[in-house]
Amino acid sequence: MNTRFPAPTITKSTPRNGLESITGAAPAAPGRFFYRLRTLRRGPLTLLLAGGLLLAGCGSPESGESLPADHRFPVTLGGQTIRVELALTPEERSLGLMHREEMDRDAGMLFVFDSPRQRHFYMKNTPLPLDIGYFTSDGVLQEVYALHPFDESTVSSRSTRIQFALEMNQGWFPANGIRRGARLDLDEVAEAIEQRGFSRADFGF
Repeated sequence: MNTRFPAPTITKSTPRNGLESITGAAPAAPGRFFYRLRTLRRGPLTLLLAGGLLLAGCGSPESGESLPADHRFPVTLGGQTIRVELALTPEERSLGLMHREEMDRDAGMLFVFDSPRQRHFYMKNTPLPLDIGYFTSDGVLQEVYALHPFDESTVSSRSTRIQFALEMNQGWFPANGIRRGARLDLDEVAEAIEQRGFSRADFGF
């Protein structure tokens, strides 16, 4: 699914879980940085130094190196633990779940914006049937809509106070009893943002 910026045309479908259903989708993946070691003369000390540098470059939260965009973070929603990729940059949000043909049952993508407003998504180049949940800045679920593969109709939130959008496999929200009023654990979201190498303050935390 992709974030869409122009003025939307809303397409309504069958109500889901007591909430009006619509159709849409979205995110992307950031670049990685690669470092080159200069050629060193041979010798035991040189090998030890080179080995230490290589170990220091291995990605892990403990090493202080940021995690990639396709890393899935555990986040709690309404008592359920899901594993989500974070879409944090305009590029990531534009790419979304394009070209994905399958996704684990409890996996998804969380779109995090820097301020609340009305949000618009669509399903260009997205073959997966999805549901999207729109959340206000306090992490409370307000709306859930069904998203249909390759449907380029814009799916807009009714609320103008949406700061998070969560895409899951279609049917996941009702199957897990996640309804309006369910809450995201924003402490976990903020920690995941920092592990990606971003500042939580940039997203209003």
